[in-house]
Amino acid sequence: MAEKRGIWQKARVELFRDLLCGEEGLTEEEAALRLKQNGPNELLAEARKSTARIFLEQFADFLVIVLIAAAAVSIALKDAESAVVILAVITMNAILGTVQTVKAASSLESLKKMSAPTAKVLRSGVIRELPGREVVVGDVVCLDAGDAVCADGRLLECAALKADESALTGESLPVEKDTAEIEGDVPLGDRKNMVYSGSFITYGRGRFLVTGTAMDTEMGRIAALLKAAGEKKTPLQESLDQFGKKLSVGILILCALLFMVSVFLRHEPVMNAFLFAVALAVAAIPEALSSIVTIVLSFGTRTMARENAIIRKLQAVEGLGSVSVICSDKTGTLTQNKMTVQKIYTAGKIIPVEDADFSDAMQEPLLRAALLCSDATVNEGGEVGDPTETALVRLGERFRFDEEEVREKYPRLTEIPFDSDRKLMSTVHTLSGGLLMITKGATDVLLDRSLLTPEQRTEVEAVNEQFSREGLRVLAFACRHLEAPAVNLSDENGLDFLGLIAMMDPPRAESAVAVAECISAGIRPVMITGDHRITAAAIAKKIGILTEGTEAVDGAAIDAMSDGELRDFVPKISVYARVSPEHKIRIVRAWQERGNLVAMTGDGVNDAPALKQADIGVAMGVTGTEVAKDAAGMILTDDNFATI
Repeated sequence: MAEKRGIWQKARVELFRDLLCGEEGLTEEEAALRLKQNGPNELLAEARKSTARIFLEQFADFLVIVLIAAAAVSIALKDAESAVVILAVITMNAILGTVQTVKAASSLESLKKMSAPTAKVLRSGVIRELPGREVVVGDVVCLDAGDAVCADGRLLECAALKADESALTGESLPVEKDTAEIEGDVPLGDRKNMVYSGSFITYGRGRFLVTGTAMDTEMGRIAALLKAAGEKKTPLQESLDQFGKKLSVGILILCALLFMVSVFLRHEPVMNAFLFAVALAVAAIPEALSSIVTIVLSFGTRTMARENAIIRKLQAVEGLGSVSVICSDKTGTLTQNKMTVQKIYTAGKIIPVEDADFSDAMQEPLLRAALLCSDATVNEGGEVGDPTETALVRLGERFRFDEEEVREKYPRLTEIPFDSDRKLMSTVHTLSGGLLMITKGATDVLLDRSLLTPEQRTEVEAVNEQFSREGLRVLAFACRHLEAPAVNLSDENGLDFLGLIAMMDPPRAESAVAVAECISAGIRPVMITGDHRITAAAIAKKIGILTEGTEAVDGAAIDAMSDGELRDFVPKISVYARVSPEHKIRIVRAWQERGNLVAMTGDGVNDAPALKQADIGVAMGVTGTEVAKDAAGMILTDDNFATI
C-alpha cells in the first residue's frame, strides 16, 4: 500500500485534481455546496457544561455524600441545627469549586477568537472579500502583509512572503515562504510552501489553495488536543480523597459497632442508640475540611501574587511544592524573544559584539551597511520591522549610530526588495565616493556573487559554519560602486564582501540562575521548543539544561515510539526541538507515567494542550497568548522563569 503523501509534497496539478478545483478558484455554486456539506470554517467548541451541572458535580465526592446522608438523617430525626450547619458548609464548598471550574473553562473560546474574520477569496476568477467562516476547501485565497491566514493551504504564488507562525510552532522569527515542493515528512515549521490558520503575514504577498478548514486545520488539531487533555489531581487532592474515604469508612464502622454495643450489650432503645451513632458520625466527620484547605490555599495565592504569579486554580499552589520535572518552552520563556547581535566577522576576524569598535575603519562600513540596507526602526514607541533588521538597528544604537541620522545622511535612491528565491536585498545610496549599492542576504548566495579568492571563500564558509553550530542566525553583507542609480538583478554580481553579522534570541539573564536552583532542588528542567535543534541546544547549554550525559533530539524521533518506549526514553533527553503540540503532550504524559509531578511553562497556542495536561501549567503573562493563559493553572505576570 502506497504511503500517504503530505500536501507539501504534492505538485500543484495533483492538488487541483484531488480537490476538484482550478487556478481560477471555485464557482459560487460549488463553494455553496461544499459549505453546506462540510460546514463553516470555524472550530467546534465542546458542549460546555452548564453552571448548574458543574455545581451539582461538586457533590460527587465520597465525604460529601456521607455528609449529605448525615444531614438527611438529622432532618429525619428533627435535628435541624446540625442539618443546617452541614448543608451550609458543603454548599459553600460547592460554590467555591464551581467558581474555579467556570473560570478555567475558556481556552477553546480563546482559540476560536484567533480565526481570521475576513478573507480575500478568488471565485470564478474574481476576488471577493468574504467572512472567514465561509471559506471552503478548494478556494484560492489572496494574502497581503498584515493579513491573518483563514485556513491551512498550499502556496500557489509567493512574492517575498513571510509568515509569523510563532503561535503554532514557537519559532520567534517570521518564516520565509516559497512554492517549491518539499520531499519527505518534515515538521510543520519546515513546510515552507504551506500557510496555516492562526498565523499572520508579516511581509510580501501571495496566493494559496485551501486544503483544510475548521477542525481539519493545525489549529483544529490543537483544539482537539485541548479537549482530550486531562487535568491530573495534585498530591494534596489525592491525599485528601484517600483520607476522606478512609476516615468516612472508619467512622461508619465505628458508629455501627457503637450502635450494636448500645442495642445488644447495653440494651438501650434502638432509636436512642441510632441517634447517638448519627450524632457521633456528624461530630467526627470534618465537614469543614474542604473549606479550611480552600482558605489556606487562598492565602497561598495572595503570597504568590506578591511574587508576580497569578494562580487560576487553587490546587496549583500546593502542586508547585511537589514538582519534580519542569518542561519549558524556549522562545519568550527561557529567552528574551528579541533577536540580538552576538558576533561579527570582518577583515578576517571574528569579533564578539562587546569587543567591537566601530570607530575602526575596517568595522564601520559593515555597521553602516547594516543600517542602510534595512527598513526597521527602533524608537520610544517600540520596534517596527523584521526581527533580524531590528537587531541590526539596536546594534547601531549600542555604538551611537542612529539609524534615522545615517539614512538621512545617505538617503536611499532605489532598491531591489528582498525576494525569497534570490534570498537577497539591495539598496543604492550616495556616499562621498559616489554611488554605492549595498546587498545583504544568505551567506551561501552572497559568496557566489562576491569577488573572493578561493582561500578567502573557504575562510568565510568555515566562519559561517562555526556560527551555525553555535545556533546563530547569520546575515552576509557586500557592496559595489555604480555608475548610475538604476539597478537590476544583474547588478547583484561582482560584489566586494564586507562581512558577516551573527545573531540569536539570547537567554534571559535570570534563566541560568533559575535552572541551577531547580537542579539543586532536585527538579529536572527540560526544554521543549519548535525551534531548530542546533539553536535550541546552544541555548540549553548556555543556561545549564543540556548537561553531559543528556541529549538534544528532534521531535520526529518521537513519532516512531510507542508510549512505553517514550517513557523509557525521556530521562536521557534534555532538549526536544522541532516538536508539534502532540509531541509536547506525549512528553509531559511520559514523565507523569514515570511517577513525576510535571510543570509545563509556555506562551503559545501550541503549548496550550501540554499546559492543560501538566500537573501545573504555567503561562507567560506578557508574551503569552490568551489560549495559553486559559489552559494554565498559573500565570507569571512578569514572564520571569525564576519565579517558579
